[in-house]
Amino acid sequence: MAADSSKPDPRERVIVALDVPDSRRALEIVERLGGLIQWFKVGLELYISEGNAIVEALREKGCSVFLDLKLHDIPNTVAGAVRSASRAGAQMLTIHAGGGPAMMAAAAEAAAGLDSAPKLLAVTVLTSMDSAQLQAVGVSADPADQVLRLAHAGWDSGIRGFVSSAQEVAAMRQSFPEATLVIPGIRPAGSEVGDQKRVATPAAALAAGADYLVIGRPITQAPDPAAAAAAILDEIRL
Repeated sequence: MAADSSKPDPRERVIVALDVPDSRRALEIVERLGGLIQWFKVGLELYISEGNAIVEALREKGCSVFLDLKLHDIPNTVAGAVRSASRAGAQMLTIHAGGGPAMMAAAAEAAAGLDSAPKLLAVTVLTSMDSAQLQAVGVSADPADQVLRLAHAGWDSGIRGFVSSAQEVAAMRQSFPEATLVIPGIRPAGSEVGDQKRVATPAAALAAGADYLVIGRPITQAPDPAAAAAAILDEIRL
């Protein structure tokens, strides 16, 4: 049966999280994946170790970069950080919705003034947090309600992309049909959950309305990362 050309290429929908301490190990993973994956996430651990050099190295290899720094500071500082991050060439950049409407609006305004701005994604509630974790920091709402509350604040502030868990993605897609939804905490069937609380399989997350899936350890810590990635891509194609 011929592939459905109307469907997005699965290789464009999976973001592999390079949650490793240095560029040598990060670039080794990229090489081992052999062109199966287009998008890679650079988070705090790798970015603090390597800075913009790792973003530039990935771009030189033709990769797309999701810079997951979860910016959370006063509005002026975050606006400046958005401008600085854009110079490295990242295509997506996270900010924390918990920073509030003024901070998110400042970030959106800064991005709007750039020729090649990254897509801003507001992180709502971390996938490592459940109701008990939220209550511990003074939030009485359950995760689903808090995700939507923060996303509405982001949308009203000019943010058009969001990060939430797969458990909230259907409600997010219904509330924000035009938003870009990036979903971490993705675990293929049978995988270890690890420190994540709110997870889903790749197929379930996409069916619920996700645009991109962030997958780390099930690929990067597999004995054969390329085989693990290929199996996930095959699941998405079904």
